[in-house]
Amino acid sequence: MNVMTQPIPQVAARKEVDPITLQVIRGSFETIAEEMGHVLYRMSFSSIIRESQDLGAGLFDTEFNTLCESESTPMHIGSIPGYLRGIAETIEDGEWYEGDVVVHNHPYHGASHTPDLAVVVPVFYQGRLVGFAGNTAHHVDIGAATPGLIIDVPDVYAEGMLFAGTKLYRKGRPNTGMWNFIRNNSRAAQQLVSDIEAQVASARLGARRFVELLDKYGEETVFAAANQLMDYSERLTRQRIAEIPDGEYVAEGWLDDDGRNRDQRLKVKVTVRVTGDEVEVDLTGSADQTPTAYNVPFEGSTKVAAYAAFRKLLLDAATSEVRAPSNEGSFRPVKVTAPLGSIFNPKAPASAEARFTQCNRMIDLIIRALAPVMPETVIAGSSASISFAAYSGVRPSGEYWVFLEVNEGAYGGRPHSDGPDSIDNLMANTRNNPLEDLAMHLPMICDRYELRDDQPPGAGEFRGGIGVVKAQRMLTPGFITHESERHTEAPWGLFGGTDGATGRCVLYNADRPGETREMYSKFSGLAVEANDVMAYYGPNGGGYGSPLKRPARKVLEDVLDGFCSVERARDVYGVVVNLEDETVDIAATESLRARMAAAG
Repeated sequence: MNVMTQPIPQVAARKEVDPITLQVIRGSFETIAEEMGHVLYRMSFSSIIRESQDLGAGLFDTEFNTLCESESTPMHIGSIPGYLRGIAETIEDGEWYEGDVVVHNHPYHGASHTPDLAVVVPVFYQGRLVGFAGNTAHHVDIGAATPGLIIDVPDVYAEGMLFAGTKLYRKGRPNTGMWNFIRNNSRAAQQLVSDIEAQVASARLGARRFVELLDKYGEETVFAAANQLMDYSERLTRQRIAEIPDGEYVAEGWLDDDGRNRDQRLKVKVTVRVTGDEVEVDLTGSADQTPTAYNVPFEGSTKVAAYAAFRKLLLDAATSEVRAPSNEGSFRPVKVTAPLGSIFNPKAPASAEARFTQCNRMIDLIIRALAPVMPETVIAGSSASISFAAYSGVRPSGEYWVFLEVNEGAYGGRPHSDGPDSIDNLMANTRNNPLEDLAMHLPMICDRYELRDDQPPGAGEFRGGIGVVKAQRMLTPGFITHESERHTEAPWGLFGGTDGATGRCVLYNADRPGETREMYSKFSGLAVEANDVMAYYGPNGGGYGSPLKRPARKVLEDVLDGFCSVERARDVYGVVVNLEDETVDIAATESLRARMAAAG
């Protein structure tokens, strides 16, 4: 139908919608986004989407504002406006037609990183372009230099297939040449194509539901409600920012290495500037961009990490009296600065695929910087990393198999409770893969999956969370690429709490378990043999508050659960445990704690 070379501004932006209709439309938006996400992960074939739900979905207006988002991984949904801006710069034909479907993943045109393909469908209403339905999802393999994941590559062109405003469908007709190109350039072609088809179905569903909403309430009312909801989220965010004392707050940390230049740590410096009801996250002083893929796309990832950080700090659903709608409004008061040529804003054509751990550390440092003025809101240091592993091999038929796995970390202690154990990281909420699913489809087996017991969590009135240990065994020869962090700098303690524990990664053969090889936190395309095992130990979170304030009963429980030794209970917590009777010596504990408090 009609062609739009320029988006039409939304109509009737200032119309006031009555509260009841406003809430009904809000619920409709949220339901549409959730349905889009549900269709995407239920129709997908790869476990990273089907089980982990590494995806995001939502609706957007012609100015690329997020109108609603699925309750999915924050890194995905917050990035889609950047994708849309990139598509506007690069779209095939230079125009949108009804029936078009676009795929996009170019990191220098707004994408979060190349494996996260966005699929976008235009929404036409009465012959006019009025918005977009879109989603992103992480794909198993897009033909990069190493199967599944990449780290040590020279430039963006080694990341695999690059799509910039590419039409998979034009006016409703499939671009068969492009579909064939995709099939012929992935090690996991069938999974990739099937997952993209699931994205197309999800986006088309969102567009159809958007039109149904416009039919039911009218274009004027729907977009007026959307603007009111965005303004409401913005107002809530600004109110919370205004509660933070004006000032400049700084925190620094170090990343292990760039995946090639070992033992050369990379600085991350975060300056948070609060002025009235606005905040700036300034990353000036962080490391220069790296010669590997260990860089962060500015539009699609760096900015999104900052948005997510303040959504967590200011609008957390568990601690807020009111629930803010998930839309563009919460992004507006947050400004992000990163010098061009730095690790958080690389210059093309630098590779920028392995970008997730840096975003987690950035959020962790935002929290640390604000701790002195937000003590009842922040948490101690978290794992703030990610263990993203790609296992792969070649079947007897000559076909590749590729498996992506996200391993859990742990949060730091909190103002009123311990840090959660074995939980996803600050910038994600992906789910774990059922071990049965792994064994049914792949030549792998999990030998160990439990809370780590080799190092304790950070001590405090509220202890840090405990990381996972997972040992995956390859049953046939293959390859492993692993992207993780925090092998050299432990999660920090807060307000008297002690630091947590760094992560580890070891490699050994199940037939020779005593011959272990300590691995760097990230490595690429490592060839392994049958029965080789990679065991990952997630970092333990830092403690919150003085360990001497922790109830003796909780210390005893940790001792009995194997999370704390009798010696640590005595030396760090000042709690004297009688392990044989499984009791606390109250008098000895009170005396010891008094001496420790006086001494320190």
